[in-house]
Amino acid sequence: MTALPIIVGMGGINAAGRTSFHQGYRRIVLDALNAQDRSETFLGLATLMNLVSVVDGNLQDTDGNNVEQSDIEARFGEQIIAGTLIRKIEKEHFDADATPWQQKMTLKSSDENAIVFETRARDLPTPVPASWKVQELEGKKVKVTIAAELDVKLDSTRDNPIKSAGQFPTGFDPSIMYNSRYQPRGLQATIFAANDAIKSTGLDWQRIMNSVEPDKIGTYSASVIGQMDDKGLGGLVKARQQGDRVSTKQLALGLNTMSTDFINAYVTGNVGTTFSTSGACATFLYNLRAAVNDIQAGRTRVAVVASVECAITPEVVEGFGNMSALANVEGLRRLDNLSSEQEPNYRKSSRPFGENCGFTLGEGAQVAILMDDALALELGADIMGSVPDVFVNADGIKKSITSPGPGNYITMAKSAALATSLLGKDALQNRSFILAHGSSTPQNRVTESLIYHKVAQTFAIDSWKVTAPKAYVGHTIAPASGDQLAIALGVFSHNIMPGITTIDKVADDVYADHLDIRNSHYDCGDMDIAFINSKGFGGNNATATVLSAKVTLQMLAKRHGDEVMSNYADKNTSVIAAQHTYKAQADLGKYELVYRFGDGAIDDNDIVIGEDGIELPGFEKAISFSTTNSYQDMF
Repeated sequence: MTALPIIVGMGGINAAGRTSFHQGYRRIVLDALNAQDRSETFLGLATLMNLVSVVDGNLQDTDGNNVEQSDIEARFGEQIIAGTLIRKIEKEHFDADATPWQQKMTLKSSDENAIVFETRARDLPTPVPASWKVQELEGKKVKVTIAAELDVKLDSTRDNPIKSAGQFPTGFDPSIMYNSRYQPRGLQATIFAANDAIKSTGLDWQRIMNSVEPDKIGTYSASVIGQMDDKGLGGLVKARQQGDRVSTKQLALGLNTMSTDFINAYVTGNVGTTFSTSGACATFLYNLRAAVNDIQAGRTRVAVVASVECAITPEVVEGFGNMSALANVEGLRRLDNLSSEQEPNYRKSSRPFGENCGFTLGEGAQVAILMDDALALELGADIMGSVPDVFVNADGIKKSITSPGPGNYITMAKSAALATSLLGKDALQNRSFILAHGSSTPQNRVTESLIYHKVAQTFAIDSWKVTAPKAYVGHTIAPASGDQLAIALGVFSHNIMPGITTIDKVADDVYADHLDIRNSHYDCGDMDIAFINSKGFGGNNATATVLSAKVTLQMLAKRHGDEVMSNYADKNTSVIAAQHTYKAQADLGKYELVYRFGDGAIDDNDIVIGEDGIELPGFEKAISFSTTNSYQDMF
């Protein structure tokens, strides 16, 4: 039997808030929630944004005044709403109205005299230009006379044409939640996301590790751009240009594999599979595919699948902007018929499948925990859904590396065909929906909708439900498909389909005849299947078929029988209770992140190697060597 990869937990952070227990999803569909869910969402966001905290058992604001949960929306609601989702870039990242840069200038004397100045001797460039005449002065100073022109660069600012991004909720700061040791923002978010995901399972991590052989656990994660802030590669590449020193950490911590390494080294203590692959916007799905394949093959029984990107920096924004990829002020004004003096509505910068002018960059970290079906039942894990397969296909020969191609037709058609073979045409036609790539570019809205149109025609789907999370959280690049998966799980749980509320209507050139794209949230009823779709630069296309918890439990009952499912239900009771405990703590801002810096490090002298396997301290089970020879027919 092929193992079925089961989603047993998911956590993380993006512009909508915390991922666990659907907080981010609920922020997106806030106006469609019932009163209790709405109140819980405001509470969780208020503590996440450090607007309120628990002091001596009471909720208090930053001035020390007691606050009742029932009063949070009235007191902080507008601030919470304004400080989440896509919005104007906050100065925590950089000043979009006065972005730092270097102004080049060529200086020459205004008369027949040379350019003359004094400076410290140690500040002279090496070598001293031939046209400079240097005279030593007292106090280790020199007088410099230049008969030629002098090229200089001066600190300056410019008005950035790109002013919006999907940023973490205002006030959220993972660096204060643990000893972050000057780590890049993306890695701080990784530690938070991994903790959130693991604790969301309701299972003790040590118990999970002891339930399988140590090499049956895997971590699958990557970034695309890498850690581009000043503590990572961003600081590395500009340090010397700014006259600063490169630190000992910037290179290593800036690598795009570091999210994998941080999860292994500081959170889980994993000694099993470690895997990182980047595929542009499909990176999360690429790593999910590797985990799914390993679980199906029996190589992995527990998989931590992750992705992170925190790249809202002037350099990255300018890079995408100069490709004409990002929505800018001029484009937004043109779409909304605004004058050059009017400020655009930055909340509506990202407009998938509507009249748009480019995507909006976002930051995020997403982590999903998967197990094989037998282990999930054995541990009583809460079942959120399952991933029977992830399809990846390239575009073939291309003229432009950033343009779309045929690969996404293949991934979407394969995913639809798989869903039909598993659950039948009725489920596909009436109880499936698409989490679109929906990047909000004019080209994407046409090419992606045409793919869905053709697949819908083929499988006789009349009104295929489509939603696009990038309208709310922006394009987080590497974890973008993780954002989509989080929304899919939210839809399965709440039966509320997020409308694309940033658009007034679907653009005229969108192929919408067979699609159901709305600009308001609505009750969609029980959904069985979600398709997570990604169209990445360079032909990195991927689509995951995700099944709901309800369908997954039906499949498990068919495979494992009543007795196993009854035992599972008994074990699941305590897991649900543990989940509720963590949710309550998280909503109150009590995260207590696990950061094991050297804690539990394995001493080489304690490793016991035998002919049949390896025993490691801290693990109850040993690693067994394979006794089967896959190439027996060749000997």
